[in-house]
Amino acid sequence: MLETPEAVLDALRENNDRPYNLHRTVTAEELVDAAEQFDEPELLVTALLELMSAYEYTGEHRKAPVVFARVLKLRDDSPDAFSDWEANQVLWRFKWVTTSLLQVPEVPLAAIRGWTDQMRDRYREAGHGMQPVAAMRHRIAAHVGSAEAERSAYDLWVTRPREGMSDCEACETRHRAIHHVGIGDERRALDIWQPVFDGGQTCAEEPYVSQAHALLPLLSLGRVDEARSHHLSGYRYARGKTGLAEEVGLHVEFSALSRNEGRGLEILAENRALFETTGAPLSLLGFLTGVEVLLTRLVADGYGTTTVAGPLGRSWTAQSLLAHVSGEADTLAAAFDARNGTTGVGDRRRERVARPALLAEPLPLGLRTTRPETAPAPPVSSRDIPDDFTELVTRAREMAAVGHPGDTALWERIAERVAAEGHVHAPELGPEARLRAELVEQRGFTAYENENWAEANAAMTEAADLFAGEAALPWHALAARARVSSFAWGDAGDRETGDFPSWSVLDELLGEARELLGRGGGGPATTDDTPDAKAAVPSTGTAVPATTDDAPPTGENVTEKYLTVLHCRAFAAHAEAAAEAPDVSAPTRARFDAAMDAVVSEAARFGMPHLAVGVRRYTADLASRAGRADEAATELRTALELVETSGRPWRAPRLEAQLGQILLQQDKPEEATAALRQALAGAARFDDTTFPVAFTYLLLGHASSHAGDLPGAVRHLSEAAARFDRESDHNAAAEARLQLADVLGRSGQPADAVAVLESLVLDDASDTVDERLLAQIRLNLARGLRELEEHQASAEQFVQLAETVAAWEDRTTYTLVTAESAIALARADRWDAARAAYERALLAHRDTRLPGQAGLICEMAREFAALTMAAEGPDGIETALARLAEADEIRDAAAGDAEDLVHWYEAGATAYQRARALAAAERFPEALAEMERAITAYEEGGEQGETPRAEATRVAALIEANGLNSPQAAIARLDTAITRCEKAGIQHAAQILSALRTDFATQRED
Repeated sequence: MLETPEAVLDALRENNDRPYNLHRTVTAEELVDAAEQFDEPELLVTALLELMSAYEYTGEHRKAPVVFARVLKLRDDSPDAFSDWEANQVLWRFKWVTTSLLQVPEVPLAAIRGWTDQMRDRYREAGHGMQPVAAMRHRIAAHVGSAEAERSAYDLWVTRPREGMSDCEACETRHRAIHHVGIGDERRALDIWQPVFDGGQTCAEEPYVSQAHALLPLLSLGRVDEARSHHLSGYRYARGKTGLAEEVGLHVEFSALSRNEGRGLEILAENRALFETTGAPLSLLGFLTGVEVLLTRLVADGYGTTTVAGPLGRSWTAQSLLAHVSGEADTLAAAFDARNGTTGVGDRRRERVARPALLAEPLPLGLRTTRPETAPAPPVSSRDIPDDFTELVTRAREMAAVGHPGDTALWERIAERVAAEGHVHAPELGPEARLRAELVEQRGFTAYENENWAEANAAMTEAADLFAGEAALPWHALAARARVSSFAWGDAGDRETGDFPSWSVLDELLGEARELLGRGGGGPATTDDTPDAKAAVPSTGTAVPATTDDAPPTGENVTEKYLTVLHCRAFAAHAEAAAEAPDVSAPTRARFDAAMDAVVSEAARFGMPHLAVGVRRYTADLASRAGRADEAATELRTALELVETSGRPWRAPRLEAQLGQILLQQDKPEEATAALRQALAGAARFDDTTFPVAFTYLLLGHASSHAGDLPGAVRHLSEAAARFDRESDHNAAAEARLQLADVLGRSGQPADAVAVLESLVLDDASDTVDERLLAQIRLNLARGLRELEEHQASAEQFVQLAETVAAWEDRTTYTLVTAESAIALARADRWDAARAAYERALLAHRDTRLPGQAGLICEMAREFAALTMAAEGPDGIETALARLAEADEIRDAAAGDAEDLVHWYEAGATAYQRARALAAAERFPEALAEMERAITAYEEGGEQGETPRAEATRVAALIEANGLNSPQAAIARLDTAITRCEKAGIQHAAQILSALRTDFATQRED
């Protein structure tokens, strides 16, 4: 009940601790009403200033000037009601009023300038300089849009020295940078912003607000890594804040112009309430303009009927919301221009809407982003596709004959043409049955690439029948049957038991091939094929053997079809051996070696050694699985030399990708990076649509990370995740983002890392990710939020995670998560839930006593004790001591278990925390005795214990000097400790102790 001034004051203090949101604003309004019932102007001043702050930071700019007018009248009528801080705030908040009035088009420009004149007079009267007044006048000029007036006002502002009433340095930097963006000097703007982005200038809203305004300048100058980072951390801050509607609009606009329209739609869905904000019309205009940029692009790209999030109360499509937003924004812009007597606001808006996308391809943000619901049919991806059908088929056959991966797009176009109404087969292409067989065969290849084994084998079997029948191409039929048989091995179900298909079918096929070869002659063919050209990088244990190898329509390429059969046997042998790796049995190894040798020797016999490239990849893969990385690398380099001499450079990318993977195993990240980059460039150059691009980017991200190129790792892992998304490989995409978040964290970008992880725990995202993978993501997210000191959000993630792992048989994970959730809940000031989680973790450990848990539970107990003292002060000492006694009990119970915990460290850490708690309760003799125990325990740790021992000594000296009034004893203790630290080589600790000794000595002299 707010029936006394003291009760109102207590409520004001409590409200001041809340985040700025609607609840805080409404409460502030209620507290002003409550303060008015008492004849105490001091209380009313405090309540009004709190309400004005709430309005300022939630975008209620229409209301803030009214409150300030009341404050100003109180200042004039009852000056003694203001504390020094409050009197200073009256002058400070003149600037708030200027910016608030600019937000409202109904307020005449003359009235706004009148406020700045009053501000000038009040500042002069108080003895302050005019720099803040000049800053506000520049703000007005920049808004109105007269270039000459704005430049003049800018010069008058920035040439004056800063003084006590100037805006914080970070905010002034932002406005200076925005000025240069406005006049087209983006490089200068970013140079000005750099101290903010480097962390040298900060405030409550910076660098986050500046990050939003710098997005497009960074993007237009090609500084995409910084743009990505600014979006990730900047939007996290702006999300859902009504006072930052303009900045949210900038993030929407960035999403559109970086070709991340799906991300823009997600931001809309998270900020629908901003459509209804009326307290800051100018900020609303900024938001609506950003939304219009997004919707304009969506409609232009054919997504006009896509469902989007707009104002509450009805359903919207991109087209209907665009019409609504455009109309609202036009009205607002016209109102401002009418007020200002210029076209400045409308001109800036029109320039934003007309700006084209700044990138040719989407910028990978690292986030999981949903794509628009309705998409136009994508065109066939290929370059230089002939219009003439005969030329089209001829070229596809020629490319297939030499294993060129660009044939895939041609066969897709051929299939479209054949399926079209009115298609007539061209006789010069040979029998129509052959073309039908080729198309079915291509369908099989596509299914193999997608690991749709049943569909692939069915298509390849159909192709074999067509080739053997009317097409009269027996070698083609034989090769297709061999592929079906070999893929029975590639898709063998029980790899644990080695339950693979029988070799008899492959033996029979080889017999048929040799018989057919004997009848048809064994000389070298007129063309040399690449039967393994489309084999996938054998990193997952499965590779694709033997693609189509077509001769001219008049005959068959006997040699390469024969080698295709041999290659299929090699594929099967590799699948069998890979399933047993690294310990391959002698019979399996013998079959593998024989199959590989057969391909190599026969390719050499026919003068085509490069046709054995594929089996060298199998040999390299098996060597790699057995830990013989050097042998694997040698095989691959030999294969690359064969490719180079064959004049078939399109065969190199898969070899280079595999070599990059091997080089990573050899801890040669720089060489791996070069190989993987070359692989990706080659795949793009030769239009290899089946190349594992996403997986290769993932490897490149690993290689860059190990090479110390963390920005490069961020780029490549972001690209990998985006490409896995396109392939609907949700688990692979999530794993890539998990690794991306780790790299971002190690790069000093914890907020970016958290933004990436947050995108993975959305309801629709979590449904498509493996439960254990999602649990790891949530654990990392909870820890990341804890690092950002967002304790409430961290606790929520820990609680959800604890609910998930409670059902697992893995009690180690359950204990870990429950222990960490207890601490997170305590940090979030949810003590009842924290205590319950603490007891669950303690009980779980006592029930199981699994290895590795004791240290974790001891750490939880110590942290709980420290947090208890921080929350309750001396009143919490008995609870804290009880927790620390539990830590000692757990350590004693684990005595003799060397793997469970480091006993000397645990004993020292618990004694150290007990001493801190006793000192906080002013029980100094006990505290010093306990800290002595900590020092003794750390001494048992030898060299590893020196640093924690130095810290314990520091606190012991503080207890002696300040708690026990024995500075001389403290100085003597420090002298000994400083010498010890210097001998141990821990100079940083020695410097800290030396500085403390100097302080004590100075105090004694004083």
